[in-house]
Amino acid sequence: MNDKEDKPPPLEEKKPQEDHPPPKTVNSPKNSEKEQNNALGNQKEQGFFLLDEATSQVAEIATEIETQKKIAADKNFPLEERLEAYEDIIDSEIGDTTFSRARNIEREVGFRQIYLKFEGGNPTGTQKDRIAFAQVLDALRRGFDGITMATCGNYGVAMALAASLAGLRCIVYIPENYHTRRAKEILDTGAEIIRIPGDYEKAVILSRQLAESEEIYDANPGGANTALQLNAYGEIAYEIYDELRDAPAFVAVPVSNGTTLAGIYKGFLSLYRRGKTSRIPRMIAGSSFGKNPIIHAYLKNSPRCDDLQPESIRETTVNEPLINWQSIDGDYALEALRLTKGWAAYASDKNMLIFSRLIREREGLNVLPASTAGLIALINGHQRDTFPSDRYVVILTGRR
Repeated sequence: MNDKEDKPPPLEEKKPQEDHPPPKTVNSPKNSEKEQNNALGNQKEQGFFLLDEATSQVAEIATEIETQKKIAADKNFPLEERLEAYEDIIDSEIGDTTFSRARNIEREVGFRQIYLKFEGGNPTGTQKDRIAFAQVLDALRRGFDGITMATCGNYGVAMALAASLAGLRCIVYIPENYHTRRAKEILDTGAEIIRIPGDYEKAVILSRQLAESEEIYDANPGGANTALQLNAYGEIAYEIYDELRDAPAFVAVPVSNGTTLAGIYKGFLSLYRRGKTSRIPRMIAGSSFGKNPIIHAYLKNSPRCDDLQPESIRETTVNEPLINWQSIDGDYALEALRLTKGWAAYASDKNMLIFSRLIREREGLNVLPASTAGLIALINGHQRDTFPSDRYVVILTGRR
């Protein structure tokens, strides 16, 4: 870099965790303290208003597949024809998201060959479409007439859309203190919303009870759905391989429950075992500071992801997509980090806002601030121990 104006944004220093030295910091693009305060402001005293929820990049579903939509949702057609039509919809609309080299970001952060895998190109704007459509296909194949799950916003929209295209009833549980702007999108698809007191984990419990009592499909994370969800996210690894023709050195992922990271690792593991790649990438996890069991367990060298204290979790409009006091697939993600000699790091709200703006201005992608947590963790590692010239992939999980 030639002068101070070209130096990259800062990674805030935090008190070091045990046996983990703090990363170095780098300089920030110019932004006033007033701008940062405005971005972090406007949080509601009563409940959470999720300003950073995803939106779709394009029209939800292409008009070219109207025939498949009608067949998949029409119960008068044979099941085999409905399944075939629904699989056509998945093949046409889900995945194969944008993959591009971030040359401008490379210049900002000081190392080469960073690639961005932008999941905001899915119909409802996040990677959640991958597991929503996979589970609706499973529900349709197994003869269910309805599907239920809990959400704080994005997953509910994805599931509502996926269910509507298959003609399935969809019941979405949302904690009553989450004022999600995506509720209208959920209702517009014909899905039902049930507001419940308590947190997301309580919503999952009640959704599962409904599934059992009414014999409808339980699409909540964990349990019997784990393998299906990991396979759906494994498609991200296959798409990266299609672009690079080998595995990258590192894959950086923002984590909440850990399912996305674990699924990507599983996809690369399968490719490696089949002789398609020369290596398995090192996995990197980023999440909100002090509010995620996966990062906490890694930094503390704990053997598993233990639950955090719910009362210690403070959600904001920025960090909400990342935090959990209980990461349902956290142990799978933690294992992936350790088996690949990867690592995990925290990201502050301030830095996530800075990097989301940087990606928008430098690369033209309008991402959720929370999506940048993996990139921040990657840069943390590079500043602590300079990486060699290689290929690095950053997963951006949602569109603002």
